[in-house]
Amino acid sequence: MSVLDNFDSWKDFLGDRLHQAKGQGMQEQAVSELAYEIGGYLANSVDAKNEQEAVLRDLWNVADEKEQHAIANMMVKMVQNEGNQG
Repeated sequence: MSVLDNFDSWKDFLGDRLHQAKGQGMQEQAVSELAYEIGGYLANSVDAKNEQEAVLRDLWNVADEKEQHAIANMMVKMVQNEGNQG
């Protein structure tokens, strides 16, 4: 089963990566920019595996660049308490 198949697994995965990045000293702005780049890649290159991912993809595709950055920032906020924080 892919981490993309289940939205809760996806959030845990993103949360783990976020905690790793911050633990390695990555600054908030760099995390935000990386989330933006990942969002663009997922929207354009990866098929949605569930309804939540489809909604995010559709929102991403109708958003302008500023709105896409906002979506990426909201995703970072959403997963900051997910995954293993150690």
